[in-house]
Amino acid sequence: DALTAAAKKRLEAIQMMEDLGSGFFLAMQDLEIRGAGEVLGDSQSGDIQEVGFSLYTDLLNQAVKALKQGKTWDLEAPLEVATEINLHAPALLPVDYCGDIQERLVLYKRLANCEVEEDLDALREELIDRFGLLPEPAQVLLECHRLRLTGHPLGIRKVDANADHIVIQFARSTPLEPQDIILLMHAKPHYRLAGPDRLKVLLKGATPMERAAQVRGVLRELAATRQKSQALKP
Repeated sequence: DALTAAAKKRLEAIQMMEDLGSGFFLAMQDLEIRGAGEVLGDSQSGDIQEVGFSLYTDLLNQAVKALKQGKTWDLEAPLEVATEINLHAPALLPVDYCGDIQERLVLYKRLANCEVEEDLDALREELIDRFGLLPEPAQVLLECHRLRLTGHPLGIRKVDANADHIVIQFARSTPLEPQDIILLMHAKPHYRLAGPDRLKVLLKGATPMERAAQVRGVLRELAATRQKSQALKP
């Protein structure tokens, strides 16, 4: 009864992480409990206690990146919204492919941190080297993230690709202008508007990988149309 809430959390962390090599994860858990202080301040404990170590470092990285680019970090929307990709198929690392749940969580985190396709290709090679050829759910997982990397610069909020069509939803901050979409619709009759911020593309894809390839083609056409429109401006 004399134990404090923080002490109980520390004991629970020690009980959960008693395997060989768990020291790093135990240290991370300790940082979550007691806080690591303000990295850019003189206080011993700061907001990290409220948001957690991982999220705190993500926020800090984004703030530093914005400052280096000469931009003002948006305090009202500190986290960038990731592009949502739905290929209507399982996208994960199956248990029979990578059985260790702790290892899978580490891989998911590393996948989320891939910011360029080269990082994604390197992770794919590592997975094949360690666990063997990728099963379809793992292939879909990597393809979904590859599409996120392609769609993010275009300001695409969501991509939904089923067996009959693809629906692309644009964010408010998209660099694509209405004339870009209209220009593409004139050139491609199977491109249609599905709402003020949605584009519908009539393409049939039987398998998840076929749908991924079709989405990639649509994103490339959007990027090419944007570049063409920019080149025509005086």
